[in-house]
Amino acid sequence: MKKFSLALAADVLFYSVAAWLLAVGLLRYFRAETWVCMTAATLIALAVGGGTFCLLSAKREKRLLGKKEREARDALLLHLALEKDERVRALLLTALTADGREAHCSGDALALDGNPLVPLYTMEPVSADAVAQLVRRFGSEPFTVACNALTPEAEKLLTSFGKEVMNGDETYALFSRTKSIPEKLLCGDVPRRTAKTRLRAAFAKRNARPFFVSGFLLLIMSLFVIYPVYYLVTGSVLMIAAIVVRATGFA
Repeated sequence: MKKFSLALAADVLFYSVAAWLLAVGLLRYFRAETWVCMTAATLIALAVGGGTFCLLSAKREKRLLGKKEREARDALLLHLALEKDERVRALLLTALTADGREAHCSGDALALDGNPLVPLYTMEPVSADAVAQLVRRFGSEPFTVACNALTPEAEKLLTSFGKEVMNGDETYALFSRTKSIPEKLLCGDVPRRTAKTRLRAAFAKRNARPFFVSGFLLLIMSLFVIYPVYYLVTGSVLMIAAIVVRATGFA
């Protein structure tokens, strides 16, 4: 069962009401009968609402999937940055072996396809100094650096010496593809959005401008339609909301 989305429902309601008001104004402008006007406007609003729901729900689902993947990737990389070195090597060995790669671990050395694989999972991008130490250590021997990310200077240095890198996205793809992501990750508590934070976002002072512009445009439109009461009421409510949010809203 899909979770109810207040933002999606608000968007659908907004576009439906806007379509209904526009249809009523246009039909009454052309002297359509009241019952014809109301019926047609309602059907148009339902069609617009249905189309908006299908379009926005599909986009929202794609965004959620992308967001979940990014969160899972960040959680895995954080775990690798906090985990002990021997455990990181063991996790990489398990994932690479499950992926059909030729990998083995001997003591503190991890090898991939016969060449050293150096895990450097850190909170910050790996610097050029760290890469220079590896180049000095291995010399002309090929090696691969497994890390969250590289600084531009470190990436240029690796490329200039013909070395390889397995970045954070490739690491997550490997663990995800082989279903080797640990069940328990070393992650801090991620703060969840509470009702208070949502309320602060809804009544932030930055929302006063869109409320004011929308209300102003509706009041202007009321001068050109046959039945301006809908536009007057909605526009006035938005203008009042803009004033209240600007005066008492959250910074």
